[in-house]
Amino acid sequence: MTDAGTAPTRLPAVDRALYALFARHADNDRHAAARKRYRGLRLGVSFDVYLARAYGLSWVVAGAVAALLAPVVAVLPVPTLPTSLLPASLSTAVSSGDWIAPTVVAAAAAAAKRLTLVAAGTYLQARAATRRARIARSLPGAVRFLHALSSGSDGPREMLRRVAERGAYGETGRSIETALNTAALTGSLRQGLDRVARDTPSRELLAPFLLKFREHATQGDDALANYLRLESRVLARQRERAGQRNADLMELLAELFVVVLVLPALLVVVLVVVSVLAPSLSEPVTTPLGPVTRRALVTYAAAGFVVCVGAGAAVAVESLRPTDRQSSDGLPPLAAVPATAASNPASAAVVWLPVCLGAAAWALGVGVTPTNTAVAGYVAFSVPVGLVGRRRARLDDAKDREIKDFVHAVSGHVGLGRPLPGAVKRVARETDLGPLDPDVDDLAFNLAHGGRRNTDLRAAALNRFVERVGTPLAARSVGLVAGALDAGSDSHAVFETLQTEVGRLYHEKRALRSNMLVYVVVGWTTALLVVGIVLAVTTQVLDSFTQLSTVADVGSVAIDPEAVDPTRTRSRFYLVTQATVLASGWFAGAADRGAAAALLHSGLLAALTAVAFEVVVA
Repeated sequence: MTDAGTAPTRLPAVDRALYALFARHADNDRHAAARKRYRGLRLGVSFDVYLARAYGLSWVVAGAVAALLAPVVAVLPVPTLPTSLLPASLSTAVSSGDWIAPTVVAAAAAAAKRLTLVAAGTYLQARAATRRARIARSLPGAVRFLHALSSGSDGPREMLRRVAERGAYGETGRSIETALNTAALTGSLRQGLDRVARDTPSRELLAPFLLKFREHATQGDDALANYLRLESRVLARQRERAGQRNADLMELLAELFVVVLVLPALLVVVLVVVSVLAPSLSEPVTTPLGPVTRRALVTYAAAGFVVCVGAGAAVAVESLRPTDRQSSDGLPPLAAVPATAASNPASAAVVWLPVCLGAAAWALGVGVTPTNTAVAGYVAFSVPVGLVGRRRARLDDAKDREIKDFVHAVSGHVGLGRPLPGAVKRVARETDLGPLDPDVDDLAFNLAHGGRRNTDLRAAALNRFVERVGTPLAARSVGLVAGALDAGSDSHAVFETLQTEVGRLYHEKRALRSNMLVYVVVGWTTALLVVGIVLAVTTQVLDSFTQLSTVADVGSVAIDPEAVDPTRTRSRFYLVTQATVLASGWFAGAADRGAAAALLHSGLLAALTAVAFEVVVA
């Protein structure tokens, strides 16, 4: 996105007003870095409008902070300030304290305004980092696709267009599309590539690639093909090193996760023990939700902290694992949701959510405690949705396993000189490909009826096959064939590249799955460890406290006999334990297969914890 953006006269009235008030700040030198970063983010408005919105929002936030803080500061006691060293003219004004409240409110409002502007800049940095990471994941596949296209008759512009038209190359494809659109406006592919290379946040990978692609394209087809072959190997090695760095970060993350997750539960246990000798922990503290004891406040804070840690760890795992190797389970059209509820986790979530909410409302109405209602509702929602996701993942794994054999079989027939339709038909007739059989039969039929004579129909048949299979491995392997053959590339060379590509991708997927199982075990072990510790304390220590309370009643021990209420303490232990197992399940599921697996693991752990407490504590 360039700075041109949308003309101010075409903006809504609010944006026009903000633009008139604050657009002058865009020329300030302190926003130069943000302007340069903004050009590569493809947002919907110009940088001037974005900055004007940020400044307008900062004033709104400052006003809100001042309005909320002024009544609070006004009722606080005025501190006594030393005035002996001040002149007599200032001593009375300082000692009165009338200046303190306006100063505090003004300082807080100014800080809120500044933090809002900092947050706007941080948002741009986060968007740039996200886009840079997505380009790094998709660029190697795009370069390999370009290498396959280089053996055809297409020129550089048409090769880039084929990459942009395929959805398998994500942010790289969108960046190339931007370059082609700029080239269409300027009439020069060189200018389009130069502009994207200048603005892209991926200055270490995409920018040098585009510049070198432009340079080698002017030297002839052979020079460009040799460069793409070499570049694909270099990017593959860089991808391997990045994967190793991510694996090292995952090890550190897992170690921190275990320590941080176990500590809150142990803190709550220790707090209960200490509260027997420290009656002050049972004193109420005023909160916006009413009076709460200090011990209860720490318990609820620990539960909330654990949930936040689990959610953060799951997000971190998702960012470190290559998500482009997982299927995208998007929500289908609303009319198709019931029919796909057994095969699509997103559809299953839409179907089960209102059922679980209704059951939870009924449970609360008949007197079930909020904690038990929340746990039961979460389990009833997460386990069915997670099972659907697991079933889908197993089917995708089976298809990927068979597609590797399918590609090798077809490549062998093509290498013997058979045309692609005949090779696919022979494989469909002679080879058992399990869950892939219906898709291969459909491909063979479509290729036999027009694929031999019409390259457009052949490409359409291959694209339909990729959509039916629906896995990233199919899109990044067989999809390569569709585009390359449509470009007139040599069939033998394309299928040699395809065999290497599908073997490498399948090997990476298996290695990733094997490495991530370690972190699944870490998540489950942490959850079971905390459940065991809390159950031991609940069954052994609380009974001892009850006996101590009896002794204290006769006056022989100086402890608070009401410091520990066994029933209340068990419910709080249960709350913290459920929060811990939820966090552990999210971490384990994110390491396993993603969001649907996170629901399944956390739901199973929550159900197991509920049963364990019911059996052991009851």
